[in-house]
Amino acid sequence: MPSLSANPSLLGKVAIVTGSSRGIGKAIALTLSREGAKVLITGMEEEETKRTADELAIQTRCEVDYFTGDLSKEDTVLRMVENTISKWDRIDILVNNAGGGVILPFLEHNAETLHTTIDRNLWTTIWPCHKILPYMIQQNYGRIINIGADSVRNGLWDHAAYNAAKGGVHALTTGLAREFALNDITVNTVAPCAVESEPLENLRRIDPDLAKKYIDIIPKGRGAYVVEIGEAVLFLASDKTKFITGQVISVNGGSTML
Repeated sequence: MPSLSANPSLLGKVAIVTGSSRGIGKAIALTLSREGAKVLITGMEEEETKRTADELAIQTRCEVDYFTGDLSKEDTVLRMVENTISKWDRIDILVNNAGGGVILPFLEHNAETLHTTIDRNLWTTIWPCHKILPYMIQQNYGRIINIGADSVRNGLWDHAAYNAAKGGVHALTTGLAREFALNDITVNTVAPCAVESEPLENLRRIDPDLAKKYIDIIPKGRGAYVVEIGEAVLFLASDKTKFITGQVISVNGGSTML
């Protein structure tokens, strides 16, 4: 059954959106599904991830499936990819959204929190790229959109370790973009500033002064809305952007410029 969109631009495409059971990832998955894509939702919690997949399928009338597991692990990612190929026979779009750093002043980190931050944000991008690119090469087509961070550019308070991981994502983007350009595979990053979602609301309750500092550096005076992140991803996933690759697109209300 077709998407609710009047002119679906991704009809027939298969998309994996990691970390999409809630928040930014859910908004991205909904945006792609509304444009006709078959979407795989991923998350860590079975019940929540399945509920999101069912919800999106009802809303968009498109095919939606789900997968749960830790995508920082090679074998888990391999199972996710094999399941998707078995169901839909191709993967056209990969959105590496899975993440979530332990945000602390750098010297308050320990070995566990540092490893967690790198695992959640960098390995969850490396392994999906590594396992999905062979299929995109075979198709001679692919769109990879990584979710980076504007804090890599503006040096946001308490984000040094997180930026180490997200900076790796930005660097992976440019390397892959050059390596696979002749395969009609584009690789780009969407880098949001503070986002109006659950983590920011939690910070406003716990440390309102710090939350205010995060917002005060944004000329627009607010965090990004999740739908705005979704629209940026949609733009890069479409064939309108087939000559755009290796770029970091900031969705940041002007918090960094140029």
